[in-house]
Amino acid sequence: MALFHFYLCRRNALSYEAGMIYADHNATTPMRPEARAAMLAALDLGANPSSVHRAGREARKMLETARKQVAMAIGGAAQDIVFTSGGTEASALALHGLTRQLGGKATLLISDLEHSAVRDNAKASGLKVRYIAVTRDGLLDLLALGEALAGLTEADGVPVLALMLANNETGVIQPVAEAAAMMRSVGGLTHCDAVQALGKIKVNAVRLGVDYLALSAHKCGGPTGVGALWIRRGAPLKPIMLGGGQERGLRSGTENLAGIAGFGAAAEWAVKTLPAMAKLAPFRDAMEKLLKLEAGITIFGENAARLPNTSCFGRKALRAETQVMAMDIAGVCVSAGSACSSGKVKVSGVLAAMGVSDALASCAIRTSFGWTSAPEDFEAVADAWLAVIKRRKAG
Repeated sequence: MALFHFYLCRRNALSYEAGMIYADHNATTPMRPEARAAMLAALDLGANPSSVHRAGREARKMLETARKQVAMAIGGAAQDIVFTSGGTEASALALHGLTRQLGGKATLLISDLEHSAVRDNAKASGLKVRYIAVTRDGLLDLLALGEALAGLTEADGVPVLALMLANNETGVIQPVAEAAAMMRSVGGLTHCDAVQALGKIKVNAVRLGVDYLALSAHKCGGPTGVGALWIRRGAPLKPIMLGGGQERGLRSGTENLAGIAGFGAAAEWAVKTLPAMAKLAPFRDAMEKLLKLEAGITIFGENAARLPNTSCFGRKALRAETQVMAMDIAGVCVSAGSACSSGKVKVSGVLAAMGVSDALASCAIRTSFGWTSAPEDFEAVADAWLAVIKRRKAG
């Protein structure tokens, strides 16, 4: 039933022009009809969840229902979820909030795999930041992490690791559980950016053993502008902005009820359709096999476990922005690496950390599929890209 729903909803989900193929789900996946329905119900209610009258209580019930839905999607408890404006704010709350609680006595361990939301907030935290090496397959190097932990002294304070669950550019799934266990063994903490993982692979915050876990609605079929931070009970955290004391005092401001309701519904359905998402992997692999008909192509992270929907590849002498524009003209939406930098196209720090040359990294594009994708889309994307290469050679 879930697989049938997965493809059936595709017919009504998109308002794109006929024939266009959307292969940029890692940037934003189209909103699920269940999320839209939940949002409309919240908008029709039009009440503040903090009000004590009947309408306010209905709004509060709606808010707490969504909190349970998001918590269940990651194997957590509702009381450990704090709603935010998105994944960026969720990571900012974790990193700056723990910094305030620990009085600045901590050292952050991160790698260049992390999203700018984590890297930039780590730099702005005022804490010492140490970078951990990355393997050529796009994985955090656990040996390097062990060496970094062994080199810390009491003066470095509490070690805090920031490690995403799945990379937004390559789709490579990171060894979060193993790394978190290493951190716990030395009294450290782990923040996990699971923004790209929710709805694509199973996410269980408790089994991962992390202390903080960031989520975003629009990556799993919910609306933009809403996210959440899961916090392990007892993990150090202080609010980074004050006000009305909403969200247990950790994130003040009237909650975005409609967005949160949509997030809850999307999270619930994202988990229900995980089996269908897993079945995208063979189509992705078949697409990559077709791409390899072109000599000189590199598929980044190919030898590591990846999200089933993601492929990042490149060929020298054809810059990413040129490919993105050419594919757009061909009716295919793809992106150049991360699509979260205000439309800017620049050489990927993720690929550089993997040892990829600037010349090749500047030619990398990402395709990412999702719940609105049909099996034939994968072959069509490969055909469109090969046609771009053919025209380039001819021209």
